[in-house]
Amino acid sequence: MKIYTDYMTVQTQQQREFITITSNVKFAVEKSGLQDGIVLVCSLHSNSAVFVNDDEAGLQTDIETWLEKIAPFSKDYKHATRTESNASVHLQALLLGQQVVLALTGGKLEMGPWQSIVFAELDGLRPKKIVIKILGE
Repeated sequence: MKIYTDYMTVQTQQQREFITITSNVKFAVEKSGLQDGIVLVCSLHSNSAVFVNDDEAGLQTDIETWLEKIAPFSKDYKHATRTESNASVHLQALLLGQQVVLALTGGKLEMGPWQSIVFAELDGLRPKKIVIKILGE
């Protein structure tokens, strides 16, 4: 088995942003030269997320509304007693997930026709790092 690692950095222009990174991951797969295995895509920050779903603006608005209902901004969280008051985005990141694992077959990601890999910046305006790790042959 071979292992290939790549990194990407995302710099958002807004506090909350959804960025499609499918093409970045596909490029890393091409660079790896691996044909069959698995691909891990993982945010290296606890206030952002990576998930697979439709890349559609209406759905992204629905996701934002859902996140705010479940973990709304509040100064009442225990995490808020520190210098940061971003506990809600840490909780929201838990809901969306820090990473995704995708199958790699014949040098191609196994994804449905409408699926995209999405990086969710939940507490932006800082550079965020993503690791892409590919294991296979």
